[in-house]
Amino acid sequence: MTATVPLDIAPTSLWRQSWIMVKRNLIHTKRMPEMLADVTFQPVMFVLLFAFVFGSAVSMPNGGNYKEFLLPGIMGQTIAFTGFIVANGVTSDLDKGIIDRFRSLPIHQSSVIVGRAIAALLHSSIGIVVMAITGLLIGWRIRTSVPEALLGFALVLLFGFAMIWFGLWVGSWLKTVEAVNGFMFTTLFPITFLSNAFVPTAGMPTWLRTIAEWNPISALVQAMRVLWGNGPAAPPTAPWPLQHPELATLIWSLVLTAIIAPIAIRAYYRRTTD
Repeated sequence: MTATVPLDIAPTSLWRQSWIMVKRNLIHTKRMPEMLADVTFQPVMFVLLFAFVFGSAVSMPNGGNYKEFLLPGIMGQTIAFTGFIVANGVTSDLDKGIIDRFRSLPIHQSSVIVGRAIAALLHSSIGIVVMAITGLLIGWRIRTSVPEALLGFALVLLFGFAMIWFGLWVGSWLKTVEAVNGFMFTTLFPITFLSNAFVPTAGMPTWLRTIAEWNPISALVQAMRVLWGNGPAAPPTAPWPLQHPELATLIWSLVLTAIIAPIAIRAYYRRTTD
């Protein structure tokens, strides 16, 4: 019979244990640098592909710069797909029995999932930096003040944190990598492409434009464009999230995190106690 190990669940202990899990994930990435492909080679490929292939076919209103229009959209898509990566990582750990080892340790089990969420956010930050550097090399510029620029980066990471919890929930809920891949593709691809990330919504049919304009990704992308001076403000006929994209993104991020994080933790507990 295995002895039950009492857990220290004081907040300071939880955060200390979570940070140990963060370091564990970072060391894992250091030993397997190919895990960084999704935040290095892939973002560069997307930026170059969309900027030089699609950019030649997309006509911007008022003669706008498509490369500047594009970069916030690529960043919005990439940060949304962070949930995909996290879901696969959680499912892989569960399949390999690594989580069972953690359960035998005298730690709070929430530290495992909280640590992975923080590590994933750091992982995503690398992708944002890589895309920003790539954008600068092809002509993208931030044309506003430093505080506005930093706020844009803060909002994309905040939204990414909500998507990380979505990935943690999916990874804890579904039992195979194949199931995770299928679910995340059918969920995230429509969400990211049915938005203003890559093309203006003005040319869409009315019903499709309404869906795109109320998409949380559209608010995030519009917020970055406004804060970085990469696009015009939304027209007066645009819905509230595009009229106030910074506030809308903040609300979306906090609400999604508040709803999904408890669900993800419960799903993780159910999966690890089966």
